[in-house]
Amino acid sequence: MYLIRRTYKTKPYEAVNVAKLVKEQANLYTSLGQRSETRVYYNNGTNPGDPNRVYLEWTADIFDNPSREGNEIPKEVYELGAKYRPLLDTSDGPSNWIEFWTILEE
Repeated sequence: MYLIRRTYKTKPYEAVNVAKLVKEQANLYTSLGQRSETRVYYNNGTNPGDPNRVYLEWTADIFDNPSREGNEIPKEVYELGAKYRPLLDTSDGPSNWIEFWTILEE
């Protein structure tokens, strides 16, 4: 089992707005059966840790390429991405990245 975490670096004080849009996008993937239940959390700069960050995570048994044959991504997914993309910070390196972690099973 794997934990997949995508991190978004936002413009100052936009983390909550990005988090809402990312959660809506993630819920769409879940409703289509393309992703397990997700968790979205963020830091607008008022908590310890990296400010202006949004985190999306979910679990998966295998790594699936979203561009795989037969997988259809609805236009709503792209539309939601277009809404939060201008709120991401691209001034110093990537505005988002993805990590893959192996979950320790007992």
